[in-house]
Amino acid sequence: MNSVFSIQLFQFIVGLIALILLHEFGHFIVARLLKVEIEEFGIGFPPRMFKLFEAGGTEFTINWIPLGGFVRPKGENDPTVPGGLAAASPWVRLGVLVAGPGMNLLIGVILGVMLFYSLGDPILNKVTIQRVAAQSPAAESGLQAGDLILAVNGEPIDGTQKLQNLIEANLGKPTTVVYQRGDQTITVIVTPRVSPPANQGAVGIVLGHPMQPIGIGVAISRGAGAAYDYGRSVLLLPINMLRGQITPQEGRPVGFKGMFDIYRELQSPIFFFMVISISLGIFNLFPIPALDGGRILLTLPEIIVRRRIPPQYENMIHLVGFTLLLILIIYINVQDFINPLQLPH
Repeated sequence: MNSVFSIQLFQFIVGLIALILLHEFGHFIVARLLKVEIEEFGIGFPPRMFKLFEAGGTEFTINWIPLGGFVRPKGENDPTVPGGLAAASPWVRLGVLVAGPGMNLLIGVILGVMLFYSLGDPILNKVTIQRVAAQSPAAESGLQAGDLILAVNGEPIDGTQKLQNLIEANLGKPTTVVYQRGDQTITVIVTPRVSPPANQGAVGIVLGHPMQPIGIGVAISRGAGAAYDYGRSVLLLPINMLRGQITPQEGRPVGFKGMFDIYRELQSPIFFFMVISISLGIFNLFPIPALDGGRILLTLPEIIVRRRIPPQYENMIHLVGFTLLLILIIYINVQDFINPLQLPH
């Protein structure tokens, strides 16, 4: 296992655990604000390794299975326990349940703002190279990621479309490319391929734009917009699959291995964890028993018609739902190994 892989794996695990703990912290902080007692806030899953400390009647613990964490409210499933979650009013329970997914959605927006603030705005009339394919004409001519393309055959480059048009007009012909690298202006000859390999262009480069700084106000607008657009695409995913706009391979759920494979390919960890945080928030709001959304759904009759579903039936529904959900999660994670996700390179 090389050092780069080890660092990426460590970052992936820490980031994923942090998102899960923030989800649980959302439940925890709102429960405390609404006077619901929390017996334990666990990092990792039982069995317990040791207790860190106790504060406000809550034990903060470290547990042996390092896959996130949990919050254990007092009387979570027993309405006869005073001061517990199940004994609280339906509005209090609803607030506590929504807080976990809400925290993930909020973190997703914050990460989106951080992403745009750190990246800035693209300068659309300038074109840079983001990636160079090995053994491609670009690589053989010495072009590198970060180079700024100035001209092709004497034609100034003022956008990606113009560069692409000039490359296509010169397939198989020696082509003069002028680019800037740091303070140097360099001229090379590149011959665009008539029949490039799959997933590569004629020259073998991925195009981008240089970035310019933006203010925090613009970053908030862009980050919130990006989070909204991604969340909307997740909700519309089943519809787009039925319409044939997204293939089953593109829309398939992935487990831990699939997520890690995607993480390794992406250039921005912030973008990856923004996407994962929003996905966690939305997924947990789905009306599936054992998830927050399922518990919210079973709380609504008490609010709407003032009749509560008997706790024994509700607990049985969540038990069956949890079992089926666990089987589905195992199936998805096994599929990551049997049928690995095909990522473009």
